[in-house]
Amino acid sequence: MTTRNDEVDWDSWPVEDYLSENYRELHPSDAAVIAHHCAFYRTLPTDGVARSVEFGAGPNLYPLMLAAPVSRRIDAVEAGTANVAYLERQLAQGPDGSWRPFHALGRRLDPRLPASPRAALKRVRVVRGDVRDLRPGRYGLASMHFVAEGATEDFAEFGEFCRLFARSVVPGGYLVAAFMENMPTYRIGPVSRWPGCPVGPQTVREVFTPLTAELDVTRIDADPTLPDYGDTGMVLLTARTPSP
Repeated sequence: MTTRNDEVDWDSWPVEDYLSENYRELHPSDAAVIAHHCAFYRTLPTDGVARSVEFGAGPNLYPLMLAAPVSRRIDAVEAGTANVAYLERQLAQGPDGSWRPFHALGRRLDPRLPASPRAALKRVRVVRGDVRDLRPGRYGLASMHFVAEGATEDFAEFGEFCRLFARSVVPGGYLVAAFMENMPTYRIGPVSRWPGCPVGPQTVREVFTPLTAELDVTRIDADPTLPDYGDTGMVLLTARTPSP
């Protein structure tokens, strides 16, 4: 039986288990994602995007930091109660110390990044809501990390999430994304089970080619320092939507 997004209790997402398994230290795969994204962001002008969106932010702070040099405002759109609470707490009290290595690497690769993790998140606003309800063409840049392939087991719904992601930016807007490659349904912590849609570079290209005018898709190998969720690596994307 295929699990779709609306059949999952996202309010119960195990934030602490997820962070402990993935983000309490900087793993090589995330270092590779940061290098990939910073190389793209360095091609964009400082403060050149009036408003960016993190499409399904979750509790992952480093994509929000990386977008700071080019974004005058960043909306972290997230539906899950536990994820929203974590994001709001991090912005109000300052990020956990475990995020410092992520910020430091980002700043080495893009010196425009503000001097501290807290400063890098200063332009972030948490927006509680379903990404499927975002108004089309609202943002100059959209970023998405491990969302479309981790929100459903249905390939058609995966494609729809990707289309909504691309549609959220203005014509000529920028897209930055990372997907888990061949991610099956998986567990976080001792008991919780979450949907996965096993996609690869070819699937990502097929979905985004008709949605974009400029598209670059690459991949990195699986990271043995991370838990074995059954994935085979990550697929990374940068793109631009067609100009009017």
